Amino acid sequence: MPRENKSAPGRVLVTRFSAIGDVAMTIPVLYTVCRANPATHFVMVTRPSMARMMVNPPDNLTLHAADVSHSYRGLGGMRRLMRELIQSHGTFDAMADLHNVLRTIMLGTMLRLKGVKVCRLNKARSRRRALTRTRNKILLPLTPQSARYTEVFNRLGLNTQGSPFTSIWGDGVKGDPAAFAAITPAKSSDERWIAIAPFAAHRGKVYPPELMHSVVSSMAAIPGNRVFLFGGGDTEQAILSTWADPPNIISLAGQRHGFPVELALLSHMDAMVSMDSANMHLASLVGVRVVSVWGATHPYCGFRGHNQSDSTAVQLSMTCRPCSIFGNKPCHRGDYHCLAGISPAAIIEKVNSIINRPH
Repeated sequence: MPRENKSAPGRVLVTRFSAIGDVAMTIPVLYTVCRANPATHFVMVTRPSMARMMVNPPDNLTLHAADVSHSYRGLGGMRRLMRELIQSHGTFDAMADLHNVLRTIMLGTMLRLKGVKVCRLNKARSRRRALTRTRNKILLPLTPQSARYTEVFNRLGLNTQGSPFTSIWGDGVKGDPAAFAAITPAKSSDERWIAIAPFAAHRGKVYPPELMHSVVSSMAAIPGNRVFLFGGGDTEQAILSTWADPPNIISLAGQRHGFPVELALLSHMDAMVSMDSANMHLASLVGVRVVSVWGATHPYCGFRGHNQSDSTAVQLSMTCRPCSIFGNKPCHRGDYHCLAGISPAAIIEKVNSIINRPH
């Protein structure tokens, strides 16, 4: 049982509105802190779509969905959100701002005027610039984002030393196969399931589709392997539909199953191939090992998946890497060799090392 911390705040507001990967990264930290502080009630406010990601939350965590892009815009919107939060959940003793953007700064400032203790995420912007600049780059790992989230709760006086997080369902527990029965038959004992998420929000994170198609085809050609393709949007759906070849290769692109279903399915994967993207973090929430492909970004930026290992990261050693924290800057060379130079065989080898299949 966690030790009671009598100095801990009684009710804590937690904020993180976006993006999917960043909100996913809060979950191992937030669930651990909630369980380590059973006498404290936590209210997590995030976008409605993000709230659905928080499957099987601790008993002392309440999720509050807020469409901050439309219903709560500007200072007036944040003032109204603050009032609604207090009316719904009572007064807060503290606020953990895990986002540190204009919206959460406004909300935090108003709460601070009411006597609420507010601690914000330290984004270490100067160290990020030093790591990604073109000249005189300081190639040293930044503090992981999850550790920065933990630091916020530490500064509020909360216990952060709970049982290690392994999965949203608990250590060794997988999602109910009934949740994804409409997508695929249950997994047989001699099958290996591999998830592949070949896309990301920015060009600097995307492995060339023609090379990834080679990875997909090679993995699906191994007897007993079944490949699941994850993606979203019309363009991704169009590409992945041409790769799909049921029953060996199943595309989920464009299908709106929702986070609970996709997380349940992901939990049954033997491995996942993902860019430095949200899918790496979603797989990490259900204890699946990820072969992560890194281009313009780098694990040193602090966004490696929870409990993922450097040994399963695929990347090239180039003096210009990383050139971006988020992969959204144009390539200095113009050829994105950091991604195009990675061979499909390098990715396949990493996957096989996980699923224990012959090359």
